[in-house]
Amino acid sequence: MLFRQLEYFVALARERHFARAAAVCYVSQPALSEAIRKLEHELGVPLVNRDRSFEGLTPEGERLVIWARKILADHESLKQEVAAMRSGLEGRLRLAVAPGTSTTVSLLLEPFCSAHPLVRVSLDTRLSSSEILERLDRFELDAGVVIAEGGGVAGHPFATEVYSEHTVLVAARDLVPDSISQLSWSELGQYPLCALNPTMRGRSLIDEALAAHDLVLRPEIETDSIASIYSLAATGRWAGVVPRGWFGAFPRASDVRFVPLVQPEVSFPVYVVTGLTEPRSLLGAAFASTAKALALDELVAFAAPSGARELGSTSPA
Repeated sequence: MLFRQLEYFVALARERHFARAAAVCYVSQPALSEAIRKLEHELGVPLVNRDRSFEGLTPEGERLVIWARKILADHESLKQEVAAMRSGLEGRLRLAVAPGTSTTVSLLLEPFCSAHPLVRVSLDTRLSSSEILERLDRFELDAGVVIAEGGGVAGHPFATEVYSEHTVLVAARDLVPDSISQLSWSELGQYPLCALNPTMRGRSLIDEALAAHDLVLRPEIETDSIASIYSLAATGRWAGVVPRGWFGAFPRASDVRFVPLVQPEVSFPVYVVTGLTEPRSLLGAAFASTAKALALDELVAFAAPSGARELGSTSPA
């Protein structure tokens, strides 16, 4: 049995298509198919249901893919550990971050990459927090930055809380003038709003917090893009509900401001998480260690433009 055969098999299980799996592995489709057939012959069981195309894994195949992912993850960890003993950490950090944290991750990556210049980073910003946790369990990631999922993350043995994300309003000064230093959620009904759609974790956390106070958010526009919310707010027509951590991601436009939202102040913890099993990814553990050493709440606040630092204040407007 060769590592290459297991890599091909795991790719096929993930892509569920022979041609796509072959493309991901940079081999021809016949080469991938032949390698998997040899694996089946060696193990003495069918692993893939075939007709003219991929029709799923057999029960034996479903079981093998769990073992294959672990074997490949352990093999990669072994290579990382040996390389680290020789010349320091090197290799590729497979990192995924929830969309709401995709700008603040730069505050983690800068010190990590400075400390480990031989490490390359593959960064995915498309996955939800739950998808990131699932991929960690399947050994497809080394680390993830996730938004709290109802307490499940907090109980994870390899989860490190790195900062608290606050929800604020972004708006043009013509719509929300400087004389308004903060707003309560109940006052937002006077503005045309844009916000994340309800399927996204950042929005569902807001809805849960507001429901506890008998409040409901009713935006005119819902989207899966925080960047789009900022752009819509910059037109002056809408006010957008966004995470504070996005302050540092955009130019400091003089006609756009950020307004703290209070009564209630909606915040939620953000965690760096690595895989459950030992030995853990050396790169993932190093990234988590970097995150743990940073005072990220202070760094996120420092990235905010002037006028937004009154976020911690809860005095009435």
